[in-house]
Amino acid sequence: MIQPPVRVLMLTDVYFPRVNGVSTSIETFREDLLQQGVPVTLVAPAYPTPHVSADTWRVRSRRLPFDPEDRLMRWRPLITTAMRAAAPGLDLVHIQTPFAAHYAGLRVARRFRVPIVATYHTHFEEYIQHYLPLLPKRFLQGIARRMARHQCRELDAVVVPSPEMRERLLEYGIEKPMHVLPTGIPVDRFAHGDGSTFRGRHGIPPEQPVALYVGRVAHEKNIEFLLRAMDAALAGRPDLLLLIAGEGPALASLQRLSASLGLERHVRFVGYLDRQAELPDCYAAADMFVFASRTETQGLVLLEAMAAGLPVFAVPYLGTRSIVEPRRGAIVAPDDPDSFGRELATHIGNRHALRQLAQEGRKFAAEWSAPERARQLGALYRSLVPSTR
Repeated sequence: MIQPPVRVLMLTDVYFPRVNGVSTSIETFREDLLQQGVPVTLVAPAYPTPHVSADTWRVRSRRLPFDPEDRLMRWRPLITTAMRAAAPGLDLVHIQTPFAAHYAGLRVARRFRVPIVATYHTHFEEYIQHYLPLLPKRFLQGIARRMARHQCRELDAVVVPSPEMRERLLEYGIEKPMHVLPTGIPVDRFAHGDGSTFRGRHGIPPEQPVALYVGRVAHEKNIEFLLRAMDAALAGRPDLLLLIAGEGPALASLQRLSASLGLERHVRFVGYLDRQAELPDCYAAADMFVFASRTETQGLVLLEAMAAGLPVFAVPYLGTRSIVEPRRGAIVAPDDPDSFGRELATHIGNRHALRQLAQEGRKFAAEWSAPERARQLGALYRSLVPSTR
């Protein structure tokens, strides 16, 4: 039976060219939702650097003084744009971020009398203190929890990317229906990288062991932990190289820390890599993927690494726990830099175990395929849309 299309208006405070997990999640779902008969119109900020994306309405925005990577959409242009984008025939509103986009999405849903859903991407209780460090941690945690409770009361359903995030929101007292629906990954995109080409381009010898971090170079990602772990790792593997692929506000301070620790020859910052062309080669060039973030609600980069056949060595915390703790292509890492470094040195030298982990990881990542996740999200949309529309 052919189902009628469900027309969705999606609103977000962040999207490409700003690179992060929210942007990646939106892009991945939109591509596959269209194949499910769910066309998605997106309203997102305009950035100084243009980015072309189909069926995306851009809104004038201004720079945020405490977070130079992000933008704040101007309220009146946002409302005007959102109402115009929500053409007659709109079936549902999906909010991706809890700032201006959230409140504009509520207005559109009320105006058109359609259901409204939000995805809770970010663990703000941990995240916000890195950007407002002068305020007490308990005060910021209280604000984050109250905001979550207030905003979720307005929704018909909440999407969370991991069971751990659902449990955290339940602790906040949120009673709205919550649906655990991780972002899928385009498995094939990462399965055929050319590691030799990447190593040659960056002057990395073929036999040198390489640990890799991919993601935003931001304070909440706990990259300082990885740098401090390198001292203990180098005691066991003096030839170890740590690659850090990404850009962000913590780059300069991490480069200074690397120099102060005497790690210039053992840590290399390679910047942002194009997801289509360069990133798969980077994954293929490494021997282990390392991760210590405490703020992830899912951890897409861990799954990308597994899809590329790269074993994962990560601290299991919040959303990464459901990826790491099954131990299918991943090793649970200790939450202490010295122990982390010593174990990394041991594991990265065990070629037989790494090959077995690579095989297990590819199978595990295949279970998180993007088309299946989009099918599940499309089914959620249809369950909320009145059958009499």
